Amino acid sequence: MIETLKALCALPGVSSFEDEVRGAIRQRVTPFADQIQVDALGNLIVFKRGSKSTGNKLMLCAHMDEVGLIIKAVTEDGYLKFGCVGGIDRRVLLGKQVAVGEKKVPGIIGLKAIHLTTPEERKRVPKLEEYYIDIGAKDRQEALTQVSLGDYGVFVSDVVEFGNGMLKAKAIDDRVGCAVMVKLLEEPLPMDCTFVFTVQEEVGIRGAFGAAFSITPEVALILEGTTAADIPSLEPGRQVCWPGRGPVLSWMDGGSIYDRALFEQLRKLAQDHGLPWQMKHYLAGGTEAQAIQRTKSGVRVAGISSAVRYLHTPSSVCSLSDVEHMLTLARLFVNHMAQKLT
Repeated sequence: MIETLKALCALPGVSSFEDEVRGAIRQRVTPFADQIQVDALGNLIVFKRGSKSTGNKLMLCAHMDEVGLIIKAVTEDGYLKFGCVGGIDRRVLLGKQVAVGEKKVPGIIGLKAIHLTTPEERKRVPKLEEYYIDIGAKDRQEALTQVSLGDYGVFVSDVVEFGNGMLKAKAIDDRVGCAVMVKLLEEPLPMDCTFVFTVQEEVGIRGAFGAAFSITPEVALILEGTTAADIPSLEPGRQVCWPGRGPVLSWMDGGSIYDRALFEQLRKLAQDHGLPWQMKHYLAGGTEAQAIQRTKSGVRVAGISSAVRYLHTPSSVCSLSDVEHMLTLARLFVNHMAQKLT
């Protein structure tokens, strides 16, 4: 499980540029799948038969895309101007290494040196327009031989295990959910399951809506990475959840109120099998549940997440034990639904 997560986090997959992630997952799961398709949006939809034939009643969902950058202009002196794809805090950009486009052109995000700033400038977060990417080009003409307008920029970040069972990487949100689904696909299943690796979640939950509409499941399990915010500078009432305390069970967030019976069942499964679990203490963000549950006549949704520090940065952090427990709980949920869905 951990090696699968590491391999997926290392791949570039900025929203609408998920090709490498999709290709790697498709190659990995093809030997275990009964049907595979890529829909018009780019979602990878994998159907696997289980010992109980139920069709598309149970859908598992995780998004392949990550936040990143998109090239909007090239200056006369060869610097790249960019916009953000997804929610990125401008404060984390300065000095970060990026790879641009399919050629993976190396670049560094730059800004005016602190020695040249005024006291007033030092008190505010720089505007996005003030940043640029330096790819070492001498002028605009040379830069355009390496990159094109509309190319993506992805953070370059080593995948590192450190401390007391922690993992640092980019894109843990939501390669952790993808990794869980890959591992489940490699196992015998107690019932038919449809696994959807979605696109463009970070820019408006676009892929999940179309996939759910075409599949029309009765129940959907969303597997995600969620913001931890357990840092010392936040008062306890605003700390969301904590890496190392188990998977986060979703009952409500900024976009959904989850199916109460499914939430209670997840909690019971965790307790009965001695698995640690937690709930969010401060509601923030949302998941693909908000699109899926509103599809057609409605879908019952449940959610399991891994608590992730420094979400949407090149150095996200999660607990390896949480990842393993997330897989175990998802497996238990599928086994339970095999007894409930007919």
